[in-house]
Amino acid sequence: MSQDYPNLEYIIIDGGSKDGTLAIIDSYKTKLKFISEPDKGIYDAMNKGLHLATGDIIGFIGADDFYPSANIVSLVAEAFKNNDVDSLYGDVQFVHPEDTSRIVRYWKQQPYKKENWLNGFMPPHLSFFLKKDAYVTYGHYLTHFKCAGDYELMLRMLYKNNLSSLYIPKTLMTMRAGGTSNASLKHRLVANLEDRQAWKLNNLKPKWYTLLWKPLSKISQL
Repeated sequence: MSQDYPNLEYIIIDGGSKDGTLAIIDSYKTKLKFISEPDKGIYDAMNKGLHLATGDIIGFIGADDFYPSANIVSLVAEAFKNNDVDSLYGDVQFVHPEDTSRIVRYWKQQPYKKENWLNGFMPPHLSFFLKKDAYVTYGHYLTHFKCAGDYELMLRMLYKNNLSSLYIPKTLMTMRAGGTSNASLKHRLVANLEDRQAWKLNNLKPKWYTLLWKPLSKISQL
């Protein structure tokens, strides 16, 4: 709500919370759309949001995450206005779950080059903004994925279908540490298996080292 961009649509997809979430949402109900019901996982929830969205550009934000400043959406909107691109992304900082002034990991990205996917590249999903037309044309999230549905979608959009992307060298998202795909070694192993499925489902062939280098490249972010 602190964002200074005036033309925003807020959509909350809640999985049927019983912890007071609905009371908070209700206090803002005149300013947003929301659904509160059981879902089949995070990617099912995201698809519900996509079906409700009417804006030209769509971005996602997790329940525990926040934009680092009030002008992030304005920066994103201006970048789309000034550049003929289908998507854009920026850097992400991970902070301590309780002490959000303490940065525990910084995900600094690089200018977009399609060939970097073969070197384990992926844009940070929550700093990734994509035109709604792309979802209409190439589809939504695949809900059978548990950890890597975001990777599969971005791979499908950018690598398989050659959509364009722009890197903004600025922190666009602050995340509390402990996301789904990084929460444990088990999750990391599941995510790696799903990464392989993502290439196979799209009839794409990675290099032998692509999916090995993808998690190893994150070591430098710590």
